[in-house]
Amino acid sequence: MAAVDATGTVIAWSPGAQMLLGYPPDEIVGRPAAGLLPTGQLSDPARRHLAERKAWMGRADLRDQAGRQVEADVQACPLLDAGGGIRWWSVQATIPQDSNGAALALQRSLLQQRLPTLQAVETATRYLPAEPHAGVGGDWFDVIPLSGARVALVVGDVVGHGIHASAAMGRLRTAVRTLADVDLPPDELMTDLDDLIIEEARERSRSDGEVGATCLYVVYDPVSRHCTVVSAGHPAPAVVAPDGTVDLLDLEPGPPLGVGGVPFEAVDFALSEGSLLVLYTDGLVETRGRDIDTGLKALRRTLGCPAVSLDDVCDMVIESLLHGEPEDDVALLVARTHPLDAAYVATWSIPADPAAVADARRRTVAQLNRWGLAEAAPTSELVVSELVTNAIRHASAPIELRLIHNGMLICEVSDASSTSPHPRRARVLDEGGRGLLLVARLCERWGTRHTEAGKTIWAEQPCPPHGPDPAAVPPARFGTS
Repeated sequence: MAAVDATGTVIAWSPGAQMLLGYPPDEIVGRPAAGLLPTGQLSDPARRHLAERKAWMGRADLRDQAGRQVEADVQACPLLDAGGGIRWWSVQATIPQDSNGAALALQRSLLQQRLPTLQAVETATRYLPAEPHAGVGGDWFDVIPLSGARVALVVGDVVGHGIHASAAMGRLRTAVRTLADVDLPPDELMTDLDDLIIEEARERSRSDGEVGATCLYVVYDPVSRHCTVVSAGHPAPAVVAPDGTVDLLDLEPGPPLGVGGVPFEAVDFALSEGSLLVLYTDGLVETRGRDIDTGLKALRRTLGCPAVSLDDVCDMVIESLLHGEPEDDVALLVARTHPLDAAYVATWSIPADPAAVADARRRTVAQLNRWGLAEAAPTSELVVSELVTNAIRHASAPIELRLIHNGMLICEVSDASSTSPHPRRARVLDEGGRGLLLVARLCERWGTRHTEAGKTIWAEQPCPPHGPDPAAVPPARFGTS
Protein backbone atom coordinates (compact mmCIF):
# COMPACT_ATOMS: atom_id res chain seq x y z
CA MET A 1 0.00 0.00 0.00
CA ALA A 2 1.22 3.47 -0.88
CA ALA A 3 -0.31 6.95 -0.95
CA VAL A 4 0.30 9.52 -3.69
CA ASP A 5 -0.80 13.15 -3.35
CA ALA A 6 -2.46 15.28 -5.99
CA THR A 7 0.91 16.36 -7.42
CA GLY A 8 1.96 12.74 -8.03
CA THR A 9 4.40 12.59 -5.08
CA VAL A 10 4.65 9.57 -2.79
CA ILE A 11 3.60 10.63 0.72
CA ALA A 12 3.20 7.27 2.51
CA TRP A 13 4.85 3.86 2.10
CA SER A 14 3.95 0.66 3.92
CA PRO A 15 6.17 -2.33 4.89
CA GLY A 16 4.36 -4.34 2.22
CA ALA A 17 5.32 -1.79 -0.44
CA GLN A 18 8.92 -2.03 0.73
CA MET A 19 8.81 -5.82 0.38
CA LEU A 20 7.39 -5.58 -3.14
CA LEU A 21 9.67 -2.88 -4.58
CA GLY A 22 12.61 -2.74 -2.17
CA TYR A 23 12.48 0.97 -1.28
CA PRO A 24 12.53 1.83 2.45
CA PRO A 25 10.15 4.70 3.29
CA ASP A 26 12.89 7.28 3.84
CA GLU A 27 14.20 6.71 0.29
CA ILE A 28 10.88 6.89 -1.59
CA VAL A 29 8.62 9.29 0.33
CA GLY A 30 8.79 12.72 -1.33
CA ARG A 31 9.78 11.34 -4.75
CA PRO A 32 7.56 11.30 -7.87
CA ALA A 33 5.47 8.14 -8.12
CA ALA A 34 6.06 8.09 -11.89
CA GLY A 35 9.60 6.93 -11.16
CA LEU A 36 8.14 3.58 -10.07
CA LEU A 37 6.92 2.97 -13.64
CA PRO A 38 9.46 1.58 -16.15
CA THR A 39 8.18 3.92 -18.88
CA GLY A 40 7.08 6.74 -16.58
CA GLN A 41 3.53 6.27 -17.90
CA LEU A 42 0.39 4.43 -16.85
CA SER A 43 -1.75 2.51 -19.30
CA ASP A 44 -4.44 4.45 -21.16
CA PRO A 45 -7.33 2.99 -19.12
CA ALA A 46 -5.56 3.83 -15.89
CA ARG A 47 -4.87 7.43 -16.94
CA ARG A 48 -8.45 7.84 -18.13
CA HIS A 49 -9.92 6.59 -14.86
CA LEU A 50 -7.59 8.70 -12.74
CA ALA A 51 -8.32 11.80 -14.83
CA GLU A 52 -12.03 11.24 -14.20
CA ARG A 53 -11.38 10.73 -10.48
CA LYS A 54 -12.58 7.15 -10.63
CA ALA A 55 -11.15 4.06 -9.02
CA TRP A 56 -9.17 1.73 -11.27
CA MET A 57 -8.08 -1.91 -11.18
CA GLY A 58 -5.71 -3.58 -13.63
CA ARG A 59 -2.27 -4.96 -14.42
CA ALA A 60 0.68 -2.55 -14.28
CA ASP A 61 4.44 -2.71 -14.75
CA LEU A 62 6.38 -1.37 -11.77
CA ARG A 63 10.10 -0.84 -11.26
CA ASP A 64 11.74 -1.94 -8.04
CA GLN A 65 14.71 -0.32 -6.32
CA ALA A 66 17.23 -2.33 -8.37
CA GLY A 67 15.57 -1.28 -11.63
CA ARG A 68 13.96 -4.65 -12.28
CA GLN A 69 10.48 -4.74 -13.79
CA VAL A 70 7.70 -6.16 -11.60
CA GLU A 71 4.35 -7.03 -13.15
CA ALA A 72 1.63 -6.54 -10.51
CA ASP A 73 -2.13 -6.32 -10.06
CA VAL A 74 -2.89 -2.75 -8.97
CA GLN A 75 -5.94 -1.19 -7.33
CA ALA A 76 -6.08 2.60 -7.05
CA CYS A 77 -8.81 4.77 -5.52
CA PRO A 78 -9.03 8.52 -4.77
CA LEU A 79 -9.35 9.71 -1.16
CA LEU A 80 -11.15 13.04 -0.83
CA ASP A 81 -10.69 15.86 1.65
CA ALA A 82 -13.54 17.61 3.49
CA GLY A 83 -14.19 19.88 0.51
CA GLY A 84 -14.55 16.98 -1.92
CA GLY A 85 -11.19 17.52 -3.57
CA ILE A 86 -8.71 14.70 -4.13
CA ARG A 87 -6.13 14.72 -1.39
CA TRP A 88 -4.29 11.59 -2.43
CA TRP A 89 -4.59 8.28 -4.23
CA SER A 90 -4.34 5.05 -2.29
CA VAL A 91 -2.65 2.32 -4.32
CA GLN A 92 -2.40 -1.39 -3.52
CA ALA A 93 -0.34 -3.84 -5.59
CA THR A 94 0.14 -7.60 -5.40
CA ILE A 95 2.37 -9.94 -7.41
CA PRO A 96 0.27 -12.45 -9.40
CA GLN A 97 0.34 -15.85 -7.74
CA ASP A 98 -0.27 -18.20 -10.66
CA SER A 99 2.42 -20.78 -11.37
CA ASN A 100 4.53 -18.36 -13.38
CA GLY A 101 3.93 -15.66 -10.77
CA ALA A 102 5.18 -18.03 -8.08
CA ALA A 103 8.30 -18.70 -10.13
CA LEU A 104 8.79 -14.95 -10.61
CA ALA A 105 8.37 -14.36 -6.87
CA LEU A 106 10.95 -17.08 -6.17
CA GLN A 107 13.30 -15.61 -8.76
CA ARG A 108 13.00 -12.13 -7.24
CA SER A 109 13.60 -13.44 -3.72
CA LEU A 110 16.82 -15.16 -4.85
CA LEU A 111 18.25 -12.19 -6.75
CA GLN A 112 20.38 -9.55 -5.05
CA GLN A 113 17.88 -7.07 -3.59
CA ARG A 114 20.26 -4.22 -2.81
CA LEU A 115 23.58 -3.55 -4.52
CA PRO A 116 26.49 -2.90 -2.12
CA THR A 117 28.04 0.57 -2.02
CA LEU A 118 31.67 0.15 -3.07
CA GLN A 119 34.49 2.52 -3.94
CA ALA A 120 35.87 0.18 -6.60
CA VAL A 121 32.77 0.21 -8.82
CA GLU A 122 29.50 2.04 -9.30
CA THR A 123 26.79 -0.31 -10.56
CA ALA A 124 23.30 -0.43 -12.07
CA THR A 125 21.27 -3.50 -13.00
CA ARG A 126 18.14 -4.61 -14.83
CA TYR A 127 16.27 -7.90 -14.78
CA LEU A 128 13.44 -8.54 -17.24
CA PRO A 129 11.51 -11.84 -17.06
CA ALA A 130 10.53 -13.57 -20.30
CA GLU A 131 7.10 -13.23 -21.89
CA PRO A 132 4.50 -15.08 -19.77
CA HIS A 133 4.08 -18.19 -21.93
CA ALA A 134 7.83 -18.89 -21.82
CA GLY A 135 7.97 -18.97 -18.02
CA VAL A 136 10.54 -17.41 -15.71
CA GLY A 137 14.11 -18.51 -16.40
CA GLY A 138 17.26 -18.78 -14.34
CA ASP A 139 19.16 -15.60 -15.22
CA TRP A 140 20.90 -13.78 -12.38
CA PHE A 141 23.51 -11.16 -11.55
CA ASP A 142 25.59 -10.44 -8.48
CA VAL A 143 28.05 -7.88 -7.08
CA ILE A 144 30.30 -9.41 -4.41
CA PRO A 145 32.83 -7.47 -2.29
CA LEU A 146 36.16 -9.31 -2.04
CA SER A 147 39.26 -8.87 0.08
CA GLY A 148 41.86 -6.26 -0.78
CA ALA A 149 39.22 -3.71 -1.94
CA ARG A 150 38.43 -5.92 -4.97
CA VAL A 151 34.97 -6.73 -6.28
CA ALA A 152 33.47 -9.64 -8.24
CA LEU A 153 30.84 -9.02 -10.93
CA VAL A 154 28.79 -12.07 -11.95
CA VAL A 155 26.06 -12.87 -14.46
CA GLY A 156 24.70 -16.32 -15.26
CA ASP A 157 21.96 -18.18 -17.04
CA VAL A 158 20.52 -21.55 -15.99
CA VAL A 159 19.02 -23.82 -18.66
CA GLY A 160 15.22 -24.01 -18.73
CA HIS A 161 12.31 -22.06 -17.29
CA GLY A 162 9.95 -22.26 -14.34
CA ILE A 163 10.33 -23.17 -10.68
CA HIS A 164 13.15 -25.67 -11.27
CA ALA A 165 15.24 -23.10 -13.16
CA SER A 166 14.70 -20.46 -10.47
CA ALA A 167 15.63 -22.90 -7.71
CA ALA A 168 18.74 -24.03 -9.62
CA MET A 169 19.72 -20.40 -10.08
CA GLY A 170 19.45 -19.83 -6.33
CA ARG A 171 21.69 -22.79 -5.56
CA LEU A 172 24.26 -21.72 -8.14
CA ARG A 173 24.28 -18.11 -6.94
CA THR A 174 24.80 -19.29 -3.36
CA ALA A 175 27.68 -21.50 -4.48
CA VAL A 176 29.34 -18.60 -6.32
CA ARG A 177 29.11 -16.42 -3.22
CA THR A 178 30.49 -19.17 -1.01
CA LEU A 179 33.45 -19.85 -3.28
CA ALA A 180 34.10 -16.12 -3.75
CA ASP A 181 34.15 -15.67 0.02
CA VAL A 182 37.10 -18.05 0.33
CA ASP A 183 38.96 -16.07 -2.37
CA LEU A 184 39.35 -18.82 -4.94
CA PRO A 185 41.02 -17.68 -8.19
CA PRO A 186 38.38 -17.19 -10.92
CA ASP A 187 39.39 -20.24 -12.98
CA GLU A 188 39.36 -22.50 -9.91
CA LEU A 189 36.03 -21.08 -8.84
CA MET A 190 34.52 -21.93 -12.22
CA THR A 191 35.93 -25.47 -12.08
CA ASP A 192 34.30 -26.02 -8.68
CA LEU A 193 30.98 -24.70 -10.05
CA ASP A 194 31.28 -27.14 -12.94
CA ASP A 195 31.77 -30.02 -10.51
CA LEU A 196 28.75 -28.86 -8.52
CA ILE A 197 26.49 -28.84 -11.58
CA ILE A 198 27.70 -32.31 -12.63
CA GLU A 199 27.06 -33.69 -9.13
CA GLU A 200 23.61 -32.12 -9.09
CA ALA A 201 22.81 -33.69 -12.46
CA ARG A 202 23.60 -37.13 -11.03
CA GLU A 203 21.23 -36.57 -8.13
CA ARG A 204 18.25 -35.27 -10.11
CA SER A 205 15.54 -37.41 -11.63
CA ARG A 206 14.92 -37.35 -15.35
CA SER A 207 11.55 -35.67 -14.79
CA ASP A 208 13.30 -32.62 -13.35
CA GLY A 209 14.69 -31.78 -16.79
CA GLU A 210 18.11 -30.80 -18.04
CA VAL A 211 20.78 -29.33 -15.77
CA GLY A 212 23.28 -26.79 -17.10
CA ALA A 213 24.22 -23.14 -16.97
CA THR A 214 26.49 -20.47 -18.37
CA CYS A 215 28.33 -18.03 -16.14
CA LEU A 216 30.66 -15.04 -16.44
CA TYR A 217 32.84 -14.13 -13.44
CA VAL A 218 34.83 -10.88 -13.39
CA VAL A 219 37.18 -9.69 -10.62
CA TYR A 220 38.22 -6.02 -10.62
CA ASP A 221 41.18 -4.85 -8.53
CA PRO A 222 41.12 -1.04 -8.04
CA VAL A 223 44.72 -1.02 -6.79
CA SER A 224 46.26 -2.56 -9.93
CA ARG A 225 43.38 -1.43 -12.22
CA HIS A 226 43.28 -4.93 -13.66
CA CYS A 227 40.34 -7.24 -14.37
CA THR A 228 40.43 -11.03 -14.40
CA VAL A 229 37.66 -12.67 -16.42
CA VAL A 230 36.60 -16.28 -16.87
CA SER A 231 33.63 -17.51 -18.89
CA ALA A 232 31.74 -20.79 -18.83
CA GLY A 233 29.98 -20.66 -22.20
CA HIS A 234 28.81 -17.09 -21.60
CA PRO A 235 28.99 -14.07 -23.95
CA ALA A 236 32.03 -11.86 -23.42
CA PRO A 237 31.49 -8.55 -21.57
CA ALA A 238 31.60 -5.22 -23.37
CA VAL A 239 34.04 -2.52 -22.27
CA VAL A 240 33.31 1.17 -22.87
CA ALA A 241 36.47 3.28 -22.64
CA PRO A 242 36.33 6.85 -21.27
CA ASP A 243 36.57 8.19 -24.84
CA GLY A 244 33.44 6.26 -25.83
CA THR A 245 35.17 3.43 -27.69
CA VAL A 246 33.29 0.14 -27.29
CA ASP A 247 34.98 -3.27 -27.49
CA LEU A 248 33.99 -6.82 -26.70
CA LEU A 249 36.71 -8.54 -24.68
CA ASP A 250 38.78 -11.00 -26.66
CA LEU A 251 37.78 -13.92 -24.49
CA GLU A 252 37.85 -17.62 -25.33
CA PRO A 253 34.89 -18.99 -23.34
CA GLY A 254 35.14 -22.38 -21.71
CA PRO A 255 32.32 -24.92 -21.97
CA PRO A 256 29.01 -24.32 -20.19
CA LEU A 257 28.82 -25.53 -16.60
CA GLY A 258 27.90 -29.19 -16.41
CA VAL A 259 30.03 -30.43 -19.33
CA GLY A 260 33.12 -31.35 -17.29
CA GLY A 261 36.58 -32.45 -18.35
CA VAL A 262 37.65 -29.15 -19.94
CA PRO A 263 39.71 -26.57 -17.97
CA PHE A 264 38.63 -22.97 -17.67
CA GLU A 265 41.09 -20.24 -18.57
CA ALA A 266 41.11 -16.79 -16.96
CA VAL A 267 42.15 -13.69 -18.92
CA ASP A 268 43.70 -10.63 -17.30
CA PHE A 269 43.53 -7.12 -18.79
CA ALA A 270 44.02 -3.51 -17.70
CA LEU A 271 41.23 -0.92 -17.52
CA SER A 272 41.41 2.85 -17.90
CA GLU A 273 39.91 4.96 -15.13
CA GLY A 274 36.17 5.43 -15.55
CA SER A 275 35.69 2.53 -17.98
CA LEU A 276 32.32 0.75 -18.14
CA LEU A 277 32.03 -3.02 -17.86
CA VAL A 278 28.77 -4.34 -19.34
CA LEU A 279 27.74 -7.89 -18.44
CA TYR A 280 24.55 -9.45 -19.82
CA THR A 281 22.79 -12.70 -20.62
CA ASP A 282 22.09 -13.90 -24.16
CA GLY A 283 18.41 -12.95 -23.98
CA LEU A 284 19.51 -9.35 -24.52
CA VAL A 285 21.33 -9.89 -27.82
CA GLU A 286 19.80 -13.04 -29.33
CA THR A 287 16.16 -13.56 -30.36
CA ARG A 288 14.28 -15.73 -32.84
CA GLY A 289 14.45 -12.97 -35.44
CA ARG A 290 18.00 -11.74 -34.69
CA ASP A 291 21.20 -13.74 -34.47
CA ILE A 292 23.75 -13.03 -31.76
CA ASP A 293 26.25 -11.26 -34.06
CA THR A 294 23.59 -8.75 -35.12
CA GLY A 295 22.59 -8.28 -31.49
CA LEU A 296 26.18 -7.65 -30.42
CA LYS A 297 26.60 -5.04 -33.14
CA ALA A 298 23.45 -3.30 -31.91
CA LEU A 299 24.75 -3.45 -28.34
CA ARG A 300 28.09 -1.87 -29.32
CA ARG A 301 26.31 0.84 -31.29
CA THR A 302 24.02 1.64 -28.35
CA LEU A 303 26.82 1.70 -25.78
CA GLY A 304 28.68 4.21 -27.96
CA CYS A 305 25.94 6.79 -27.36
CA PRO A 306 26.52 9.18 -24.45
CA ALA A 307 24.47 8.77 -21.28
CA VAL A 308 24.27 10.80 -18.08
CA SER A 309 24.09 7.93 -15.57
CA LEU A 310 24.42 4.18 -15.37
CA ASP A 311 20.65 3.87 -15.02
CA ASP A 312 20.36 5.78 -18.29
CA VAL A 313 22.80 3.33 -19.89
CA CYS A 314 20.65 0.40 -18.74
CA ASP A 315 17.44 2.01 -19.99
CA MET A 316 19.03 2.93 -23.30
CA VAL A 317 20.28 -0.63 -23.87
CA ILE A 318 16.94 -2.21 -22.96
CA GLU A 319 14.91 0.16 -25.12
CA SER A 320 17.27 -0.19 -28.09
CA LEU A 321 17.67 -3.97 -28.14
CA LEU A 322 14.31 -5.18 -26.84
CA HIS A 323 10.93 -4.34 -28.29
CA GLY A 324 8.09 -5.48 -26.08
CA GLU A 325 8.40 -8.44 -23.73
CA PRO A 326 11.66 -10.40 -24.17
CA GLU A 327 11.50 -13.95 -25.48
CA ASP A 328 14.01 -15.04 -22.84
CA ASP A 329 14.98 -13.67 -19.44
CA VAL A 330 17.40 -10.75 -19.56
CA ALA A 331 19.93 -9.84 -16.86
CA LEU A 332 22.04 -6.72 -17.36
CA LEU A 333 24.82 -5.44 -15.09
CA VAL A 334 26.69 -2.20 -15.85
CA ALA A 335 29.67 -1.18 -13.69
CA ARG A 336 31.83 1.96 -13.85
CA THR A 337 35.31 1.22 -12.49
CA HIS A 338 37.11 3.56 -10.10
CA PRO A 339 40.83 2.97 -9.43
CA LEU A 340 42.23 3.43 -5.96
CA ASP A 341 44.68 6.33 -5.87
CA ALA A 342 48.23 5.55 -4.76
CA ALA A 343 47.69 7.82 -1.76
CA TYR A 344 45.30 5.20 -0.35
CA VAL A 345 47.91 2.40 -0.46
CA ALA A 346 51.22 1.91 1.38
CA THR A 347 53.45 -1.13 0.80
CA TRP A 348 56.69 -2.25 2.45
CA SER A 349 59.04 -5.21 2.16
CA ILE A 350 59.66 -6.85 5.53
CA PRO A 351 62.92 -8.72 6.31
CA ALA A 352 62.49 -12.28 7.63
CA ASP A 353 63.89 -11.16 10.98
CA PRO A 354 61.91 -11.00 14.28
CA ALA A 355 63.44 -7.57 14.92
CA ALA A 356 61.52 -6.26 11.87
CA VAL A 357 58.17 -6.61 13.69
CA ALA A 358 58.75 -3.49 15.78
CA ASP A 359 59.75 -1.55 12.66
CA ALA A 360 56.54 -2.73 10.91
CA ARG A 361 54.49 -1.41 13.84
CA ARG A 362 56.25 1.98 13.71
CA ARG A 363 55.66 2.26 9.97
CA THR A 364 51.99 1.40 10.43
CA VAL A 365 51.47 4.06 13.11
CA ALA A 366 53.30 6.69 11.04
CA GLN A 367 51.15 5.91 7.99
CA LEU A 368 47.89 6.02 9.97
CA ASN A 369 48.87 9.39 11.38
CA ARG A 370 49.43 10.68 7.85
CA TRP A 371 45.97 9.40 6.90
CA GLY A 372 44.40 11.02 9.96
CA LEU A 373 43.53 7.62 11.44
CA ALA A 374 45.47 7.83 14.69
CA GLU A 375 42.51 6.35 16.60
CA ALA A 376 42.95 3.11 14.66
CA ALA A 377 46.64 2.83 15.55
CA PRO A 378 46.40 0.64 18.71
CA THR A 379 44.28 -2.03 17.01
CA SER A 380 46.26 -1.86 13.77
CA GLU A 381 49.57 -2.20 15.64
CA LEU A 382 48.37 -5.42 17.23
CA VAL A 383 47.01 -6.82 13.94
CA VAL A 384 50.21 -5.98 12.06
CA SER A 385 52.35 -7.41 14.84
CA GLU A 386 50.47 -10.73 14.85
CA LEU A 387 50.35 -11.17 11.08
CA VAL A 388 53.97 -10.17 10.44
CA THR A 389 55.20 -12.35 13.33
CA ASN A 390 53.31 -15.37 11.95
CA ALA A 391 54.79 -14.80 8.48
CA ILE A 392 58.34 -14.56 9.86
CA ARG A 393 57.98 -17.63 12.12
CA HIS A 394 55.94 -19.99 9.97
CA ALA A 395 56.32 -18.86 6.34
CA SER A 396 59.12 -17.86 4.00
CA ALA A 397 60.43 -14.74 2.30
CA PRO A 398 59.70 -12.50 0.53
CA ILE A 399 57.32 -10.96 3.07
CA GLU A 400 55.32 -7.84 2.26
CA LEU A 401 53.09 -5.58 4.37
CA ARG A 402 50.38 -3.54 2.66
CA LEU A 403 47.87 -1.06 4.11
CA ILE A 404 44.81 0.02 2.11
CA HIS A 405 42.46 2.84 3.07
CA ASN A 406 39.26 2.71 1.02
CA GLY A 407 36.56 3.54 3.53
CA MET A 408 37.74 0.49 5.48
CA LEU A 409 41.26 -0.02 6.80
CA ILE A 410 42.77 -3.18 5.33
CA CYS A 411 45.99 -4.78 6.51
CA GLU A 412 47.58 -7.45 4.28
CA VAL A 413 50.69 -9.54 4.90
CA SER A 414 51.95 -11.66 1.98
CA ASP A 415 54.56 -14.40 2.00
CA ALA A 416 55.85 -17.21 -0.23
CA SER A 417 54.24 -20.08 1.70
CA SER A 418 51.01 -21.70 0.53
CA THR A 419 50.10 -23.05 3.99
CA SER A 420 47.04 -21.37 5.45
CA PRO A 421 46.94 -20.44 9.14
CA HIS A 422 44.12 -21.71 11.34
CA PRO A 423 43.02 -20.16 14.63
CA ARG A 424 43.16 -22.53 17.60
CA ARG A 425 42.15 -22.29 21.23
CA ALA A 426 45.29 -21.89 23.34
CA ARG A 427 45.48 -23.63 26.71
CA VAL A 428 46.20 -21.68 29.89
CA LEU A 429 49.95 -22.31 29.93
CA ASP A 430 50.51 -22.05 26.16
CA GLU A 431 52.82 -19.22 25.17
CA GLY A 432 51.28 -18.82 21.70
CA GLY A 433 48.22 -19.67 19.65
CA ARG A 434 46.09 -16.62 20.48
CA GLY A 435 47.15 -14.26 17.68
CA LEU A 436 44.55 -15.10 15.03
CA LEU A 437 41.78 -15.21 17.64
CA LEU A 438 42.71 -11.66 18.62
CA VAL A 439 42.75 -10.58 14.98
CA ALA A 440 39.31 -12.12 14.46
CA ARG A 441 37.93 -10.32 17.53
CA LEU A 442 39.43 -6.94 16.67
CA CYS A 443 38.52 -6.89 12.95
CA GLU A 444 35.24 -7.17 11.10
CA ARG A 445 36.61 -9.71 8.63
CA TRP A 446 39.82 -11.61 8.02
CA GLY A 447 40.92 -14.42 5.74
CA THR A 448 43.49 -15.97 3.42
CA ARG A 449 43.91 -15.30 -0.30
CA HIS A 450 46.14 -17.70 -2.22
CA THR A 451 48.29 -16.29 -5.01
CA GLU A 452 50.72 -17.70 -7.58
CA ALA A 453 53.62 -16.66 -5.35
CA GLY A 454 52.16 -17.90 -2.04
CA LYS A 455 49.39 -16.40 0.06
CA THR A 456 48.10 -13.17 1.58
CA ILE A 457 46.58 -12.93 5.07
CA TRP A 458 44.24 -9.95 5.28
CA ALA A 459 42.25 -8.26 8.03
CA GLU A 460 39.66 -5.51 7.61
CA GLN A 461 38.49 -2.99 10.22
CA PRO A 462 36.28 0.10 10.01
CA CYS A 463 38.00 3.47 9.88
CA PRO A 464 37.37 5.89 12.74
CA PRO A 465 35.22 8.88 11.67
CA HIS A 466 36.33 12.42 10.93
CA GLY A 467 39.66 11.56 9.32
CA PRO A 468 40.91 13.73 6.41
CA ASP A 469 40.69 12.61 2.80
CA PRO A 470 43.58 10.15 2.39
CA ALA A 471 44.00 11.27 -1.23
CA ALA A 472 45.27 14.57 0.12
CA VAL A 473 47.96 12.91 2.23
CA PRO A 474 50.91 11.11 0.57
CA PRO A 475 51.85 7.67 1.90
CA ALA A 476 54.93 7.22 4.01
CA ARG A 477 58.03 6.31 2.05
CA PHE A 478 59.59 3.56 4.11
CA GLY A 479 61.64 0.98 2.27
CA THR A 480 59.70 -0.02 -0.88
CA SER A 481 56.45 1.85 -1.57
